[in-house]
Amino acid sequence: MRVFHELSKRSGIHGEPHPVRRTRADELRLIGKHVTGVATRNPFLAGGSVDSLVVPHPRKPGGIEIYTDRLRTALGSSALVLDSGINGTPLPRSTNLDFFTSAAGAVRSRIVDERSRKVADALEALTGVKVPIAALVAREVPKHLRLRALYRTLLKRRGIKTVYVVVAYFHQHIVGAARDLGIRVVELQHGAISPFHLGYSYPGRPAVADQPDELWCFGSYWTDVAELPAGMATAVAGAPFIQPLSDPELAAKESQRVVFLSQGTIGPSLFEFAASLAEARPEYEIVFRPHPSEHASDYSARSGVRISSGPGESTLGLLASAGYQVGVATTALFEGMVLGCRTVVAQLPGHEYLQPVVDRGDAVLANSPSALASLLPVAPICPDSTDYYAPDNLAALLKG
Repeated sequence: MRVFHELSKRSGIHGEPHPVRRTRADELRLIGKHVTGVATRNPFLAGGSVDSLVVPHPRKPGGIEIYTDRLRTALGSSALVLDSGINGTPLPRSTNLDFFTSAAGAVRSRIVDERSRKVADALEALTGVKVPIAALVAREVPKHLRLRALYRTLLKRRGIKTVYVVVAYFHQHIVGAARDLGIRVVELQHGAISPFHLGYSYPGRPAVADQPDELWCFGSYWTDVAELPAGMATAVAGAPFIQPLSDPELAAKESQRVVFLSQGTIGPSLFEFAASLAEARPEYEIVFRPHPSEHASDYSARSGVRISSGPGESTLGLLASAGYQVGVATTALFEGMVLGCRTVVAQLPGHEYLQPVVDRGDAVLANSPSALASLLPVAPICPDSTDYYAPDNLAALLKG
């Protein structure tokens, strides 16, 4: 994933997917939190065994981490919650190893692996883009090995029997530590999966090291949309965090409101779609919603386009009020389908994620800003969104 992000950025195809901007003061405050956390949030300092480890997602709209909220409630005191505060606010009463995570990444190997150079040269010959694979390996592999050993110790000391993790491909040190000990690992889906997502798609289903045993999905659509690694099973856990609107709520929608759902990778290009639509069809209300990892200041005011940013107006609230949604590959497009939005996919890098949805007739593809205006009237409403977001099935999975 890190090589792919570097390749797509350096080639000019994508921007930064999740930009993090810290001032020097921010970094000093973060170091202070790490040091304090060694004493106040250290999972090694608590005694006793617990059945499960839960690793949530750092994003928490309204202070709620939606992907593990129901799970953490069901497990109660039998689970240790390990929630990093590096790129977000940790959950109350959670623990973390942030100090050790940052320290492990601060020391890099001085030995350049010759295989890394060969891979970098081969990738450059294939794509014309030079990616610093040797530098990534020098940083990430030693970090992984240090953290893997640390987590093995933690898992053994606390008697963990099952690890539940969100975004497993960025927590492979935890997954690897659990697999070293024969501990079951369950990943909870956090976003869109497709054959083009390098965290999940392994054509031919080869055996891949340090992968979860199971992937619990929002709905049946996600269980076979990509070829997962060999041995990884899937199950439908459902999505209790989003429900279809009632008939009165659907009737109250602003039928001329069009919400553009941005992502850091394609934000400026999608903004041009929004500005073009505002100019061509002034009768529509155009709302541009940056991704939570983006900054509203990245976008200059354009006539007819309102930029919606921050917690004062939620993404789901906007979608619940809108008649239309436009995006590229964001998970929010699927959420908007549940909430009764007519869906248009902008043909920008990454739109392939939504091609199966277009093929199913649940969305239409706009190949240019000028085409968008004519496509809006024929954009479909998804007639049944339960394939994407099924009712809650978590209790049955925990019993099974």
